[in-house]
Amino acid sequence: MIRRLLTGLAVAAALTTPSLADEPGPGGTKPPVARTGPEVYKTFCQACHMADAKGAVGAGAFPSLANNPRLGTTAYASYIIANGKGGMPWFRDTLSKDQARELISYLRTHFGNDFKDPVTADDVAAFGQPPSRR
Repeated sequence: MIRRLLTGLAVAAALTTPSLADEPGPGGTKPPVARTGPEVYKTFCQACHMADAKGAVGAGAFPSLANNPRLGTTAYASYIIANGKGGMPWFRDTLSKDQARELISYLRTHFGNDFKDPVTADDVAAFGQPPSRR
């Protein structure tokens, strides 16, 4: 009788406790998904461009994104992030349109950059696409 009661309680607890096994983040099996500009920067950019976005020189040269006048046009930032440049990989098939929009907006308004123009859907049209065959 007690065994049946305990088994019933265990089953009820299992059914009412949300399972995190297939959820992103701690306790889940999927990695966390970067959604905000700071999260996307930290996940994909910070290792090379550094936490302060001032870049670095060492095994390679990683340009500064801080106080960068090239970020004044959304098209430039979008093109470089989507297609890469030099040793920088492309991210068009890695970032979603929303992640790209958040990242570009973040870069243009932080690290000493003060570009307020909004990032449009056209600016991020290349993202979320598989790489083109060249």
